[in-house]
Amino acid sequence: MATKKWSATVSTDSTHPDKGLFNRSPAVIAKALASKKVSPKGPASGMRMLNFYINRAGKNLPESRHAALEKAKTILSGIIADQKKQTPKKTAARKSPRKDTKKTPKKAAAKTTTKAA
Repeated sequence: MATKKWSATVSTDSTHPDKGLFNRSPAVIAKALASKKVSPKGPASGMRMLNFYINRAGKNLPESRHAALEKAKTILSGIIADQKKQTPKKTAARKSPRKDTKKTPKKAAAKTTTKAA
């Protein structure tokens, strides 16, 4: 029998939040998911974990708990925005336009014949 949901086949266990974290207050959830311990790749990874949890719980999640998790998402997105403001943008080095002042004799000769005509 095939599994009903794709999330049932997720088997990686590299990083995960502490047990019972999603039953705590929104501020605690957001702070924990933004920590390097839970999401070493940054708070955006924590946001993906939170979204995964909300989507996995689906219709079984009580409305009050869903509202608290949505508030945690708002707090966590603020943390992500603050972090983006603090890190400077990496800009690509601009290439200066190519200055091709030398002309080959063939091109120079062709240019002078068109001016004479």
